[in-house]
Amino acid sequence: LPTGFAQLDAALPGGGWPTQGLSEVLLAQSALCEWRLLAPALPGFVAGRNSRVYLVAPPKPPLAMGLAQLGLAPEQLVWIDVKAPADSLWVAEQLIKSDAAGALLVWLPQARPEQIRRLQVQALHCDAPVFVFRPEAALRDASPAPLRVSVALGKSWGIELRIRKRRGASADEVLHLRALPANLHSVIPPRLHELQPIEVQREQVLPAPGQPLAAAQFQRSAH
Repeated sequence: LPTGFAQLDAALPGGGWPTQGLSEVLLAQSALCEWRLLAPALPGFVAGRNSRVYLVAPPKPPLAMGLAQLGLAPEQLVWIDVKAPADSLWVAEQLIKSDAAGALLVWLPQARPEQIRRLQVQALHCDAPVFVFRPEAALRDASPAPLRVSVALGKSWGIELRIRKRRGASADEVLHLRALPANLHSVIPPRLHELQPIEVQREQVLPAPGQPLAAAQFQRSAH
């Protein structure tokens, strides 16, 4: 399925997110890059009849109206709130076995390699893309997932993605993906589409003789 990023599609075997297999997404910190990465693909995930996006144990409650602006209607979103890691794993297995239509997003920060392997075997018969989110520290362990990427925040609206594992030749370059949500293009002025770092300098205006120090004011200038 197309990722919504032409640069990423060109780097992935098959030209997009794979089905019938896991896509393991490694994060330096959860709840920062997941939706930036997957937002462009959301409409494609739910294009089919009875298709839904299933969220299993997300670190924060999903904001339905915000996702609706990205093309995911509330009735197409299924949030399964489980706390125990064993329960999250069990729910993920049941969804994969049911061959649910749409996409499965599963947060498994404490999963062991053998548990990921079990999910991968089951995902071979699932036509929906299955995304497993884990901490970046999991890189020290081998993974049976055919696709493994790490994602971090980049400059401005961007994200930085590394393909840690894929079918075929290895990929070492960092992909700088522009992740400004499409629904914000008409809201944010074009000059703010590419944010630049702002250096702030503060110059203290000394109080006049006899003026209390607390009355001193500061002037702020940005360059």
